[in-house]
Amino acid sequence: MRIRRFLDVFTIVSLANSILILSVVLVSLVLVVESLPIIARDGLLPLVTSIWNPVKEEYGFLFALGGSLVTASLALVFSLALSIGSAVMYAEFLPRRFRVIVKNLMDLAASIPSVVYGLWGLKVLSPVLRTYIMEPLSELGLSQFVGRPTPAGTSIFTASILLAIMVTPLASAIIRERLLAIPSHIREALYSLGLTKVEVITLELKYIKRSILTATAVSYGRAVGETAAVAMVVGNVINLEFFKVFKPGYTISSLIADQYPNAEAYYFMKHALFYSALVMFFVSLAINIVLLKFGERV
Repeated sequence: MRIRRFLDVFTIVSLANSILILSVVLVSLVLVVESLPIIARDGLLPLVTSIWNPVKEEYGFLFALGGSLVTASLALVFSLALSIGSAVMYAEFLPRRFRVIVKNLMDLAASIPSVVYGLWGLKVLSPVLRTYIMEPLSELGLSQFVGRPTPAGTSIFTASILLAIMVTPLASAIIRERLLAIPSHIREALYSLGLTKVEVITLELKYIKRSILTATAVSYGRAVGETAAVAMVVGNVINLEFFKVFKPGYTISSLIADQYPNAEAYYFMKHALFYSALVMFFVSLAINIVLLKFGERV
């Protein structure tokens, strides 16, 4: 009887995994099929050009691809600092009677709809960053490297900070639970050696480095694919200098959200948007594979 129940559970789990794998295959297949017309016409040209001219049916999305990579990378840097810090604070310093409250608040932050984050970012975060960070740094002579902010404060930098805030609760939860799962005898052994609190925390973070890499991969996937919130604060301007983060720009997600309503009026625009999504799909897949493979070696 137990063997039969085990086989039933195994069958259900296998079926669920098969459905997930099939879904990924079907998504990639749809992206490839819809991208074929623009690939057949232009090949790799859209990857290396930044021309978006629907009237002439000329499409190049390097500006959006670069914006996506820059935005997600900056968000990942800020998010890792915040998530590791909050996880360490929760596991090592926060009194137990406050942990439930903080955990519920963090979980609530993770469940807030992205459009709500977008509204907050547009009305609160953008003006604050413009006034206290972007304008002062621009006045110090850094504008030639980071660009000048717009009056509204919408920019690639603003989108990065907003994404970092959005993905931090999820990444922090992964790191937090792994820290709490460290056996108590390991902590006791470290303290028995006369190590300080900082040294113990440093060794604990090294002990859970695979979980930190997992949190990194999950955060990057969320950051690079976020649409609604990013589209509201990134500016949605074709910016050939996407590395100047104080200027507005595009990401692949915001480009699709902004341009797809008009795509049916042009033959190749829809296929170009699918092509950009296909490229971002494989870029994200490659980055996650690299992170996971690196995690297996550490």
